Amino acid sequence: MNIYLICTGNTCRSPMAEAILRSKELGNVTVRSAGIHAQDGQPISLNAKTLIEEADMPYTPWSRAVSSEGLEWADIVLTMTGAHKMELLYRYPEVKEKTFTLKSFVELELDGDVQDPFGGNLETYRQTFGELSQMMDRLKQKLTEGQV
Repeated sequence: MNIYLICTGNTCRSPMAEAILRSKELGNVTVRSAGIHAQDGQPISLNAKTLIEEADMPYTPWSRAVSSEGLEWADIVLTMTGAHKMELLYRYPEVKEKTFTLKSFVELELDGDVQDPFGGNLETYRQTFGELSQMMDRLKQKLTEGQV
């Protein structure tokens, strides 16, 4: 199972989500993250890096742009917002059947966005990290129960 986590710049939300899910050690799950407006090779935000390192999780320290190769690789594409999903489907309509917002996929909300901590302080990032942790727990549950 290949999961592709998508946000805007791949410096805050999706790298944190990637690290959290990767830390769940789901043997049959590979995870990557990328950004719709990302540039390859930019460092992730300092606050995201701080929280990931505090939790002692493996992570990818550099941003990646969404790519056709990544979308083809993915079994499931999870976006942080409805706007990300809409833009992704506009650019890559062929991934419609496997693209969802993260919150709708883990059934926390029908339509909801993950809080964007960009530009915020460490506490703002900590809130988003907590929100993502809850969603990754639910995603792990769905994966281990064979609901995916």
